[in-house]
Amino acid sequence: MARKKKSAQSPPEIPGYVKPDPERLRIVPLGGLGEFGKNMMAFEYGGDMIIVDCGQMFPDHDMLGVDSVIPDFTYIADRVDKLRGVILTHGHEDHIGAIPYFLRDFEVPVYGSRLTLEFVRSKLREMDIEDRADLHEMEGRQRFDLGKFQVELLRVTHSIPDSMAVAITLPIGTIIHTGDYKFDASAKVETSDFFTLSRYGEEGVLALLADSTN
Repeated sequence: MARKKKSAQSPPEIPGYVKPDPERLRIVPLGGLGEFGKNMMAFEYGGDMIIVDCGQMFPDHDMLGVDSVIPDFTYIADRVDKLRGVILTHGHEDHIGAIPYFLRDFEVPVYGSRLTLEFVRSKLREMDIEDRADLHEMEGRQRFDLGKFQVELLRVTHSIPDSMAVAITLPIGTIIHTGDYKFDASAKVETSDFFTLSRYGEEGVLALLADSTN
């Protein structure tokens, strides 16, 4: 006797579940939230992904034998076909300290200011991988495209010269990632680009990601 064929059943509905939308923006912190160091943020939209900063954390006193702590790159490795570039906001270790380890595993262009990239080059020479790096020196208010992301770097005041905020524009809106900054018109280094920041504010900002150490 032939068995009765079972009809295909739809998966049960889960209250509150939203099916992933390929055109939905995802902002994924891989380090730097709730901790001092390891600053690294992934942005995904459609089939593209960019990274802002790639820092290290100095070990606590109980981490014997550990020289530095870096973010977990597994999330990036699982989506490496989407990766379009890395943007560095400034040259402090908690924002660039892990970049040599990242570039050892991933071949991707890196964008940043002149001073920031000079610090990066020094680190890459120590690991003998400088020749593999694709570094792009950028000026303030200079725009470039990484997949669907349009990026503009904006100068901000910080305790180190050549610091940048990042404006990321997508069809759904603009995200401002401030990097480390302060508003200080009397600073001896570059003053923040208030004009361009104000322009983005008037045009409308989808999300502001502002540094708040400690």
